[in-house]
Amino acid sequence: MSQPFSPDPSLIRGMTQRRLGRRDALRLSGLSAFAMALSACGVKGTGTSAPSAPAADAVAKYWAGKTSNGKVDFANWPLYMDPKQPELKKFTAATGVQVKYQEVIQEMGPWFAKVQPQLAAGQSIGYDLMVITNGVQFKQFVDSGFLAPLDHSKLPNYVANADKSYAQEAFDPGNVYTIPWTSGMTGIAYDPSKITRPITKLADLWDPAFKGKVGMYSDTQELGNFGMMALGIDPAKSTPDDWKKAAAKLKEQKSAGIVRNYYDQSYVDALGKGEVWITQAWSGDIFQKNVSDGTNFKFVIPDEGGTIWTDNFAIPITAQNPLDAIKLMDFFYEVENAATLAEYINYVCPVPAAQEQIKKDAAKASGDDKAALEAVAASPLVFPAQSDYAKLHYFRDFATVAEQQEYQSIFEPIVLA
Repeated sequence: MSQPFSPDPSLIRGMTQRRLGRRDALRLSGLSAFAMALSACGVKGTGTSAPSAPAADAVAKYWAGKTSNGKVDFANWPLYMDPKQPELKKFTAATGVQVKYQEVIQEMGPWFAKVQPQLAAGQSIGYDLMVITNGVQFKQFVDSGFLAPLDHSKLPNYVANADKSYAQEAFDPGNVYTIPWTSGMTGIAYDPSKITRPITKLADLWDPAFKGKVGMYSDTQELGNFGMMALGIDPAKSTPDDWKKAAAKLKEQKSAGIVRNYYDQSYVDALGKGEVWITQAWSGDIFQKNVSDGTNFKFVIPDEGGTIWTDNFAIPITAQNPLDAIKLMDFFYEVENAATLAEYINYVCPVPAAQEQIKKDAAKASGDDKAALEAVAASPLVFPAQSDYAKLHYFRDFATVAEQQEYQSIFEPIVLA
Protein backbone atom coordinates (compact mmCIF):
# COMPACT_ATOMS: atom_id res chain seq x y z
CA MET A 1 0.00 0.00 0.00
CA SER A 2 1.33 3.45 -0.81
CA GLN A 3 -0.45 5.02 2.19
CA PRO A 4 -1.49 3.47 5.52
CA PHE A 5 -5.16 2.91 6.11
CA SER A 6 -7.40 0.96 8.48
CA PRO A 7 -9.06 -1.76 6.40
CA ASP A 8 -12.30 -3.53 7.08
CA PRO A 9 -11.52 -6.13 9.80
CA SER A 10 -12.75 -8.81 7.42
CA LEU A 11 -9.66 -8.09 5.31
CA ILE A 12 -7.21 -8.64 8.18
CA ARG A 13 -6.11 -12.23 8.67
CA GLY A 14 -4.17 -14.02 11.32
CA MET A 15 -2.76 -16.64 8.95
CA THR A 16 -0.26 -18.16 11.36
CA GLN A 17 -2.16 -21.27 12.40
CA ARG A 18 -3.10 -22.40 8.91
CA ARG A 19 0.20 -21.51 7.31
CA LEU A 20 2.30 -23.18 9.99
CA GLY A 21 0.26 -26.34 9.59
CA ARG A 22 0.70 -26.45 5.84
CA ARG A 23 4.35 -25.44 6.03
CA ASP A 24 5.04 -28.31 8.42
CA ALA A 25 3.30 -30.60 5.98
CA LEU A 26 5.66 -29.40 3.26
CA ARG A 27 8.67 -30.10 5.46
CA LEU A 28 7.49 -33.58 6.37
CA SER A 29 6.21 -34.73 3.02
CA GLY A 30 8.51 -33.14 0.44
CA LEU A 31 5.85 -31.20 -1.46
CA SER A 32 6.35 -31.10 -5.20
CA ALA A 33 4.19 -27.99 -5.68
CA PHE A 34 2.32 -27.30 -8.84
CA ALA A 35 3.47 -27.09 -12.42
CA MET A 36 0.52 -25.39 -14.02
CA ALA A 37 2.03 -22.08 -14.99
CA LEU A 38 5.49 -23.45 -15.57
CA SER A 39 4.07 -25.84 -18.14
CA ALA A 40 2.04 -23.06 -19.68
CA CYS A 41 5.17 -20.98 -20.05
CA GLY A 42 7.08 -23.80 -21.66
CA VAL A 43 9.21 -24.54 -18.60
CA LYS A 44 9.56 -28.28 -18.28
CA GLY A 45 9.67 -29.65 -14.74
CA THR A 46 9.67 -32.88 -12.84
CA GLY A 47 7.42 -32.65 -9.83
CA THR A 48 5.58 -35.52 -8.20
CA SER A 49 5.09 -38.29 -10.72
CA ALA A 50 1.66 -38.27 -12.30
CA PRO A 51 -1.00 -40.30 -10.52
CA SER A 52 -2.20 -43.54 -11.99
CA ALA A 53 -4.89 -42.86 -14.56
CA PRO A 54 -8.30 -44.32 -13.73
CA ALA A 55 -9.95 -46.83 -16.01
CA ALA A 56 -11.59 -45.33 -19.08
CA ASP A 57 -15.07 -45.92 -17.69
CA ALA A 58 -14.25 -44.98 -14.08
CA VAL A 59 -15.94 -41.58 -14.27
CA ALA A 60 -19.14 -42.98 -15.77
CA LYS A 61 -19.24 -45.84 -13.25
CA TYR A 62 -18.65 -43.63 -10.24
CA TRP A 63 -21.22 -40.97 -11.11
CA ALA A 64 -23.91 -43.30 -12.45
CA GLY A 65 -27.04 -43.09 -10.33
CA LYS A 66 -25.70 -40.38 -8.01
CA THR A 67 -28.42 -38.04 -6.80
CA SER A 68 -28.52 -34.83 -4.78
CA ASN A 69 -29.20 -35.22 -1.07
CA GLY A 70 -29.23 -31.51 -0.37
CA LYS A 71 -26.19 -31.39 1.91
CA VAL A 72 -22.38 -31.28 1.89
CA ASP A 73 -19.86 -31.90 4.68
CA PHE A 74 -16.78 -29.82 3.79
CA ALA A 75 -13.35 -30.23 5.45
CA ASN A 76 -10.82 -27.40 5.07
CA TRP A 77 -7.77 -25.79 6.69
CA PRO A 78 -8.31 -23.10 9.37
CA LEU A 79 -8.69 -19.48 8.29
CA TYR A 80 -9.24 -20.37 4.65
CA MET A 81 -12.61 -18.63 4.33
CA ASP A 82 -14.34 -15.63 5.84
CA PRO A 83 -15.75 -16.89 9.20
CA LYS A 84 -19.13 -15.49 8.15
CA GLN A 85 -19.01 -17.94 5.23
CA PRO A 86 -20.71 -15.60 2.71
CA GLU A 87 -20.03 -17.88 -0.28
CA LEU A 88 -21.55 -20.90 1.46
CA LYS A 89 -24.64 -18.92 2.44
CA LYS A 90 -24.97 -17.76 -1.16
CA PHE A 91 -24.60 -21.35 -2.39
CA THR A 92 -27.34 -22.58 -0.06
CA ALA A 93 -29.64 -19.73 -1.09
CA ALA A 94 -29.10 -20.55 -4.76
CA THR A 95 -29.29 -24.34 -4.58
CA GLY A 96 -31.00 -25.27 -1.32
CA VAL A 97 -27.99 -27.44 -0.46
CA GLN A 98 -26.91 -27.09 3.18
CA VAL A 99 -23.15 -27.00 3.89
CA LYS A 100 -21.50 -28.09 7.13
CA TYR A 101 -18.08 -26.47 7.02
CA GLN A 102 -15.34 -27.55 9.42
CA GLU A 103 -11.72 -26.39 9.73
CA VAL A 104 -10.30 -29.80 10.63
CA ILE A 105 -7.19 -30.15 8.43
CA GLN A 106 -3.96 -28.97 10.06
CA GLU A 107 -1.29 -31.06 8.33
CA MET A 108 -1.44 -33.50 5.45
CA GLY A 109 0.33 -36.40 7.18
CA PRO A 110 -2.02 -36.57 10.18
CA TRP A 111 -5.04 -35.97 7.96
CA PHE A 112 -4.22 -38.91 5.72
CA ALA A 113 -3.53 -41.10 8.76
CA LYS A 114 -6.89 -40.11 10.24
CA VAL A 115 -9.05 -40.93 7.21
CA GLN A 116 -7.07 -43.83 5.73
CA PRO A 117 -8.66 -46.61 7.84
CA GLN A 118 -12.21 -45.64 6.91
CA LEU A 119 -11.38 -45.16 3.24
CA ALA A 120 -9.56 -48.49 3.11
CA ALA A 121 -12.62 -50.13 4.62
CA GLY A 122 -14.93 -48.42 2.12
CA GLN A 123 -16.52 -46.32 4.83
CA SER A 124 -17.46 -42.65 4.89
CA ILE A 125 -14.97 -40.32 6.57
CA GLY A 126 -17.78 -37.92 7.43
CA TYR A 127 -16.82 -35.46 4.71
CA ASP A 128 -17.87 -35.15 1.08
CA LEU A 129 -15.30 -32.53 0.10
CA MET A 130 -11.81 -31.77 1.36
CA VAL A 131 -8.94 -29.42 0.49
CA ILE A 132 -5.63 -31.31 0.22
CA THR A 133 -2.10 -30.25 -0.66
CA ASN A 134 -0.26 -31.90 -3.53
CA GLY A 135 2.67 -33.96 -2.32
CA VAL A 136 3.42 -37.37 -0.86
CA GLN A 137 0.02 -37.76 0.79
CA PHE A 138 -1.74 -36.68 -2.39
CA LYS A 139 -0.05 -39.53 -4.23
CA GLN A 140 -1.06 -41.90 -1.43
CA PHE A 141 -4.68 -40.80 -1.74
CA VAL A 142 -4.63 -41.44 -5.49
CA ASP A 143 -2.61 -44.66 -5.54
CA SER A 144 -4.87 -46.12 -2.86
CA GLY A 145 -7.97 -45.35 -4.93
CA PHE A 146 -9.29 -42.98 -2.28
CA LEU A 147 -10.28 -40.04 -4.55
CA ALA A 148 -13.33 -39.90 -6.79
CA PRO A 149 -12.60 -39.21 -10.48
CA LEU A 150 -14.18 -35.89 -11.42
CA ASP A 151 -16.91 -35.60 -14.04
CA HIS A 152 -15.95 -32.42 -15.88
CA SER A 153 -19.40 -32.19 -17.44
CA LYS A 154 -20.54 -31.29 -13.93
CA LEU A 155 -17.93 -28.51 -13.69
CA PRO A 156 -19.03 -26.00 -16.35
CA ASN A 157 -17.78 -22.96 -14.40
CA TYR A 158 -14.39 -24.56 -13.91
CA VAL A 159 -14.16 -25.41 -17.61
CA ALA A 160 -15.18 -21.88 -18.61
CA ASN A 161 -13.33 -19.78 -16.04
CA ALA A 162 -10.22 -21.54 -14.71
CA ASP A 163 -6.86 -20.62 -16.13
CA LYS A 164 -6.32 -23.28 -18.81
CA SER A 165 -2.83 -24.04 -17.58
CA TYR A 166 -4.27 -25.67 -14.45
CA ALA A 167 -5.05 -28.69 -16.60
CA GLN A 168 -1.29 -29.16 -16.90
CA GLU A 169 -0.59 -29.63 -13.20
CA ALA A 170 2.21 -32.17 -12.92
CA PHE A 171 0.67 -33.97 -9.96
CA ASP A 172 -2.79 -34.32 -11.54
CA PRO A 173 -2.62 -33.73 -15.31
CA GLY A 174 -6.03 -33.03 -16.76
CA ASN A 175 -7.44 -32.44 -13.28
CA VAL A 176 -8.65 -36.03 -13.07
CA TYR A 177 -9.08 -35.97 -9.29
CA THR A 178 -8.77 -32.35 -8.20
CA ILE A 179 -9.25 -28.72 -9.07
CA PRO A 180 -7.40 -25.92 -7.24
CA TRP A 181 -8.67 -24.04 -4.23
CA THR A 182 -5.74 -21.60 -4.15
CA SER A 183 -1.96 -21.45 -4.27
CA GLY A 184 0.97 -19.37 -3.02
CA MET A 185 4.61 -18.54 -3.67
CA THR A 186 7.87 -18.43 -1.75
CA GLY A 187 10.20 -15.56 -2.61
CA ILE A 188 11.99 -12.61 -1.00
CA ALA A 189 10.44 -9.78 1.01
CA TYR A 190 12.28 -6.61 1.99
CA ASP A 191 11.72 -3.23 3.59
CA PRO A 192 12.32 -0.45 1.04
CA SER A 193 12.72 2.07 3.87
CA LYS A 194 15.85 0.17 4.92
CA ILE A 195 17.05 -1.09 1.53
CA THR A 196 16.87 1.56 -1.16
CA ARG A 197 18.21 -0.40 -4.11
CA PRO A 198 16.01 -2.93 -5.94
CA ILE A 199 16.23 -6.51 -4.73
CA THR A 200 16.21 -8.88 -7.70
CA LYS A 201 18.46 -11.87 -6.96
CA LEU A 202 18.92 -14.63 -4.42
CA ALA A 203 22.47 -13.33 -4.14
CA ASP A 204 21.02 -10.36 -2.26
CA LEU A 205 20.39 -12.71 0.68
CA TRP A 206 24.18 -13.27 0.81
CA ASP A 207 25.11 -9.57 0.51
CA PRO A 208 27.50 -8.45 3.33
CA ALA A 209 25.79 -5.04 3.19
CA PHE A 210 22.87 -6.65 5.02
CA LYS A 211 24.98 -8.43 7.64
CA GLY A 212 22.84 -9.44 10.61
CA LYS A 213 19.66 -8.25 8.88
CA VAL A 214 18.79 -11.28 6.73
CA GLY A 215 16.04 -13.73 7.66
CA MET A 216 16.02 -17.32 6.40
CA TYR A 217 13.51 -20.10 7.02
CA SER A 218 13.95 -22.76 9.67
CA ASP A 219 11.95 -25.06 7.39
CA THR A 220 14.77 -27.13 5.89
CA GLN A 221 13.03 -27.70 2.58
CA GLU A 222 12.43 -24.00 1.98
CA LEU A 223 15.96 -23.23 3.17
CA GLY A 224 17.53 -25.91 0.98
CA ASN A 225 15.53 -24.79 -2.05
CA PHE A 226 17.01 -21.30 -1.87
CA GLY A 227 20.52 -22.63 -1.37
CA MET A 228 20.14 -24.77 -4.48
CA MET A 229 18.53 -22.10 -6.63
CA ALA A 230 21.28 -19.64 -5.65
CA LEU A 231 23.68 -22.10 -7.30
CA GLY A 232 21.49 -22.56 -10.37
CA ILE A 233 20.25 -25.99 -9.27
CA ASP A 234 16.62 -26.98 -9.89
CA PRO A 235 15.39 -28.36 -6.52
CA ALA A 236 13.01 -30.82 -8.17
CA LYS A 237 15.87 -32.49 -10.04
CA SER A 238 18.43 -32.24 -7.27
CA THR A 239 20.74 -35.00 -6.02
CA PRO A 240 22.40 -35.56 -2.63
CA ASP A 241 25.56 -33.97 -4.07
CA ASP A 242 23.50 -30.90 -4.95
CA TRP A 243 22.16 -30.77 -1.40
CA LYS A 244 25.69 -30.80 -0.01
CA LYS A 245 26.72 -27.95 -2.34
CA ALA A 246 23.68 -25.94 -1.30
CA ALA A 247 24.37 -26.60 2.38
CA ALA A 248 27.92 -25.33 1.92
CA LYS A 249 26.56 -22.17 0.30
CA LEU A 250 24.16 -21.64 3.20
CA LYS A 251 26.91 -22.26 5.76
CA GLU A 252 28.95 -19.51 4.12
CA GLN A 253 26.02 -17.14 4.59
CA LYS A 254 25.71 -18.15 8.25
CA SER A 255 29.40 -18.11 9.15
CA ALA A 256 29.74 -14.61 7.67
CA GLY A 257 27.15 -13.37 10.17
CA ILE A 258 24.76 -12.35 7.43
CA VAL A 259 21.80 -14.33 8.80
CA ARG A 260 20.14 -12.87 11.88
CA ASN A 261 17.99 -15.93 12.50
CA TYR A 262 16.20 -18.91 10.95
CA TYR A 263 12.49 -18.19 11.32
CA ASP A 264 9.14 -19.92 11.25
CA GLN A 265 6.07 -17.67 10.86
CA SER A 266 7.74 -15.15 13.16
CA TYR A 267 9.74 -13.78 10.22
CA VAL A 268 6.79 -11.47 9.53
CA ASP A 269 7.11 -9.85 12.97
CA ALA A 270 10.88 -9.64 12.63
CA LEU A 271 10.46 -7.75 9.36
CA GLY A 272 7.83 -5.50 10.89
CA LYS A 273 10.06 -4.64 13.87
CA GLY A 274 13.07 -3.93 11.67
CA GLU A 275 15.05 -6.84 13.12
CA VAL A 276 15.52 -8.05 9.56
CA TRP A 277 15.49 -5.95 6.42
CA ILE A 278 15.31 -8.76 3.89
CA THR A 279 13.99 -12.29 4.28
CA GLN A 280 12.60 -15.42 2.70
CA ALA A 281 8.83 -14.93 2.60
CA TRP A 282 5.46 -16.36 1.60
CA SER A 283 3.44 -14.24 -0.80
CA GLY A 284 0.14 -14.09 1.07
CA ASP A 285 1.79 -13.15 4.34
CA ILE A 286 3.43 -10.06 2.90
CA PHE A 287 0.29 -8.89 1.15
CA GLN A 288 -1.71 -9.31 4.35
CA LYS A 289 0.95 -7.56 6.44
CA ASN A 290 0.77 -4.56 4.14
CA VAL A 291 -3.03 -4.52 4.27
CA SER A 292 -3.34 -4.92 8.02
CA ASP A 293 -0.50 -2.66 9.16
CA GLY A 294 -0.22 -0.18 6.31
CA THR A 295 3.37 -1.22 5.63
CA ASN A 296 4.95 -1.10 2.21
CA PHE A 297 7.08 -4.24 2.20
CA LYS A 298 8.04 -5.55 -1.22
CA PHE A 299 7.75 -9.16 -2.34
CA VAL A 300 9.79 -10.34 -5.31
CA ILE A 301 10.39 -13.59 -7.11
CA PRO A 302 14.16 -13.51 -7.59
CA ASP A 303 15.71 -13.93 -11.01
CA GLU A 304 17.03 -17.37 -10.07
CA GLY A 305 13.53 -18.47 -9.07
CA GLY A 306 11.07 -19.00 -6.24
CA THR A 307 8.80 -21.92 -5.37
CA ILE A 308 5.07 -22.49 -5.64
CA TRP A 309 2.52 -24.80 -3.98
CA THR A 310 -1.22 -25.40 -4.26
CA ASP A 311 -4.17 -26.70 -2.23
CA ASN A 312 -6.91 -28.59 -4.04
CA PHE A 313 -10.57 -29.59 -3.86
CA ALA A 314 -11.01 -33.38 -3.78
CA ILE A 315 -13.95 -35.73 -3.19
CA PRO A 316 -13.21 -38.85 -1.11
CA ILE A 317 -14.34 -42.01 -2.88
CA THR A 318 -16.74 -42.86 -0.02
CA ALA A 319 -18.46 -39.44 0.00
CA GLN A 320 -22.15 -39.71 0.84
CA ASN A 321 -23.04 -36.56 -1.09
CA PRO A 322 -20.65 -36.34 -4.06
CA LEU A 323 -23.14 -34.72 -6.42
CA ASP A 324 -23.71 -31.86 -4.00
CA ALA A 325 -19.95 -31.68 -3.37
CA ILE A 326 -19.03 -31.29 -7.04
CA LYS A 327 -21.78 -28.68 -7.37
CA LEU A 328 -20.12 -26.70 -4.56
CA MET A 329 -16.69 -27.07 -6.18
CA ASP A 330 -18.02 -25.60 -9.39
CA PHE A 331 -19.76 -22.81 -7.51
CA PHE A 332 -16.39 -21.44 -6.40
CA TYR A 333 -15.42 -21.11 -10.06
CA GLU A 334 -18.19 -18.63 -10.76
CA VAL A 335 -16.27 -15.41 -11.24
CA GLU A 336 -18.10 -13.48 -8.52
CA ASN A 337 -17.50 -16.20 -5.94
CA ALA A 338 -13.84 -16.66 -6.86
CA ALA A 339 -13.47 -12.90 -6.46
CA THR A 340 -14.95 -12.66 -2.97
CA LEU A 341 -12.88 -15.62 -1.80
CA ALA A 342 -9.69 -14.01 -3.14
CA GLU A 343 -10.67 -10.73 -1.49
CA TYR A 344 -10.59 -12.53 1.83
CA ILE A 345 -7.72 -15.06 1.65
CA ASN A 346 -5.37 -13.02 -0.59
CA TYR A 347 -3.63 -16.02 -2.16
CA VAL A 348 -3.20 -16.82 -5.86
CA CYS A 349 -6.62 -17.04 -7.49
CA PRO A 350 -7.19 -19.74 -10.16
CA VAL A 351 -9.85 -17.65 -11.95
CA PRO A 352 -8.21 -14.84 -13.97
CA ALA A 353 -11.50 -13.00 -14.58
CA ALA A 354 -11.87 -12.53 -10.82
CA GLN A 355 -9.36 -9.71 -11.07
CA GLU A 356 -11.76 -7.56 -13.10
CA GLN A 357 -14.61 -8.49 -10.78
CA ILE A 358 -12.61 -7.29 -7.77
CA LYS A 359 -11.96 -4.02 -9.59
CA LYS A 360 -15.73 -3.69 -10.10
CA ASP A 361 -16.30 -4.41 -6.41
CA ALA A 362 -13.73 -1.74 -5.55
CA ALA A 363 -15.47 0.79 -7.80
CA LYS A 364 -18.69 0.29 -5.84
CA ALA A 365 -16.96 0.58 -2.47
CA SER A 366 -15.71 3.65 -0.64
CA GLY A 367 -13.08 4.68 1.86
CA ASP A 368 -10.98 1.96 3.43
CA ASP A 369 -12.92 -0.86 1.77
CA LYS A 370 -12.28 0.66 -1.64
CA ALA A 371 -8.55 0.99 -0.99
CA ALA A 372 -8.30 -2.57 0.29
CA LEU A 373 -10.11 -4.05 -2.71
CA GLU A 374 -8.02 -2.02 -5.13
CA ALA A 375 -4.92 -3.41 -3.43
CA VAL A 376 -6.12 -7.00 -3.88
CA ALA A 377 -6.98 -6.46 -7.55
CA ALA A 378 -3.60 -4.88 -8.28
CA SER A 379 -1.52 -7.34 -6.31
CA PRO A 380 0.83 -9.64 -8.27
CA LEU A 381 0.69 -11.86 -5.18
CA VAL A 382 -2.97 -12.63 -5.93
CA PHE A 383 -2.81 -12.39 -9.73
CA PRO A 384 0.81 -13.11 -10.76
CA ALA A 385 2.03 -12.33 -14.24
CA GLN A 386 3.05 -15.19 -16.52
CA SER A 387 6.60 -13.86 -16.31
CA ASP A 388 6.47 -14.49 -12.55
CA TYR A 389 5.11 -18.01 -12.99
CA ALA A 390 7.93 -18.80 -15.39
CA LYS A 391 10.46 -18.36 -12.59
CA LEU A 392 8.78 -20.69 -10.09
CA HIS A 393 10.09 -24.13 -9.19
CA TYR A 394 8.87 -27.38 -7.69
CA PHE A 395 9.79 -28.82 -4.34
CA ARG A 396 11.91 -31.98 -4.28
CA ASP A 397 9.83 -35.16 -4.17
CA PHE A 398 11.49 -37.76 -1.93
CA ALA A 399 11.17 -41.29 -3.24
CA THR A 400 11.87 -42.94 0.12
CA VAL A 401 11.96 -42.11 3.82
CA ALA A 402 15.72 -42.75 3.79
CA GLU A 403 16.20 -40.16 1.04
CA GLN A 404 14.17 -37.62 2.99
CA GLN A 405 16.19 -38.33 6.15
CA GLU A 406 19.41 -37.81 4.21
CA TYR A 407 18.16 -34.43 3.05
CA GLN A 408 17.22 -33.49 6.61
CA SER A 409 20.61 -34.57 7.95
CA ILE A 410 22.35 -32.23 5.49
CA PHE A 411 20.31 -29.07 6.11
CA GLU A 412 19.08 -29.43 9.70
CA PRO A 413 22.47 -28.68 11.31
CA ILE A 414 22.47 -25.26 9.66
CA VAL A 415 19.28 -24.33 11.47
CA LEU A 416 19.98 -26.03 14.78
CA ALA A 417 23.66 -25.27 15.32
